[in-house]
Amino acid sequence: MMVSTRASIWKMIRWQWRYALVMAVAGTAAVMMERHYHFERNVLPNLPLAVVGGALSIFVSFRANSAYDRWWEGRKLWGGMVNVCRHFSTQVMQYIGANPEHRDSAETLLRRQVAYVHTLRCLLREDDPLKDPSVKNFLAAEELEGLRGESNITHALLDAQFREVRELSDAGIISEFRMASLDSSLQEMLNHQGGCERIKKTPMPMLYGFLAHRLVIAFSILFPFAVVHELSWAVVPLTVLVGLAFALISEAGRVLEDPFTHFYNGFALSALSTTIEINIR
Repeated sequence: MMVSTRASIWKMIRWQWRYALVMAVAGTAAVMMERHYHFERNVLPNLPLAVVGGALSIFVSFRANSAYDRWWEGRKLWGGMVNVCRHFSTQVMQYIGANPEHRDSAETLLRRQVAYVHTLRCLLREDDPLKDPSVKNFLAAEELEGLRGESNITHALLDAQFREVRELSDAGIISEFRMASLDSSLQEMLNHQGGCERIKKTPMPMLYGFLAHRLVIAFSILFPFAVVHELSWAVVPLTVLVGLAFALISEAGRVLEDPFTHFYNGFALSALSTTIEINIR
């Protein structure tokens, strides 16, 4: 997951070493064929390849930009989740916890809220929330056991929150206006959760990745044959440089499609969840 903006060129090359190897082999093959067969001009004309390169740059850039939009939307959703959880905890403490007789009810709501955030983090990362220590620390054993078999554990937790709030309203502990205010906060959480699930469960069309990968490989193999006569051995590093530029942009788009992974480009969901936990505490 991403916790820093630092990057390393060598790490990026190691990440795409297969691409780099294919490009280096293609460049070397072009030089050896040019020297062996003594080409008087480039094997391939420059103009068609230049047109293909321009079209390819637009294609992979469009994919990367579309993937970044998904990534940024996910960050905004979690930013909204942080804010609404802060607001909900303030509402609970002021509407319910301000009365010493009802502090236990307020604490139950807040502990379940922390468990909800950690559960959402686990589900988005495809981890088991029922085995996560942070979830287990904030839920009673019987409530944790009751979540087994639920199709959507996070929704079940919000349902329990609403049920608790409704019971407090029925008992006259909170007014209808405050009940509606708490209901609005819970609905906003559900909206943020739904947005995250939409990003997680709706991948970009497979055709984007398939075409980008194949076109980058084809262009990188053909490129050295279009410039080998002018560049000789310099075509090898140039092919690697040009090919890696396209490959890295394409791969950046691929890994940004899902911002909720454990991969280094993913959000620091553990840090965000812990921030919410600290605020609620």
